[in-house]
Amino acid sequence: MPDLTASLLLAATDIREMAYAPYSNFKVGAALRAQDGTIFTGVNVENVAYPEGTCAEAGAIAAMIAAGQTKISEVLVIADSPLPVSPCGGCRQKLAEFSDGDVKVTMTTTEGNSQTMTMSELLPGVFTQAHLDNT
Repeated sequence: MPDLTASLLLAATDIREMAYAPYSNFKVGAALRAQDGTIFTGVNVENVAYPEGTCAEAGAIAAMIAAGQTKISEVLVIADSPLPVSPCGGCRQKLAEFSDGDVKVTMTTTEGNSQTMTMSELLPGVFTQAHLDNT
């Protein structure tokens, strides 16, 4: 794993323990690198009213935006699962909002089983501003 990705892995692994998952016990940590190199992290936050929870990726994006950054250059998501856990559909769209198609998204497990895809591979046919433009 390259050094830049290794720093994301460390950040996501550390923050994952802070996840609030009392119902599923499925803790997820996310780390993203903004274009300026700053790393932002997020965790899943469950709610007893299940659909009201938030995903780790959304938390990391919110932290990035709150810090004045708007461009993602790399993403890493980690969970304690036998298979790498990919971002949900909503988070794929959220990540795509702030990423180019070639941005690397690494999905990994706490045991080191990982898979890396680009945003374009993860979300083909992404909905963009271009869909809203009148031609």
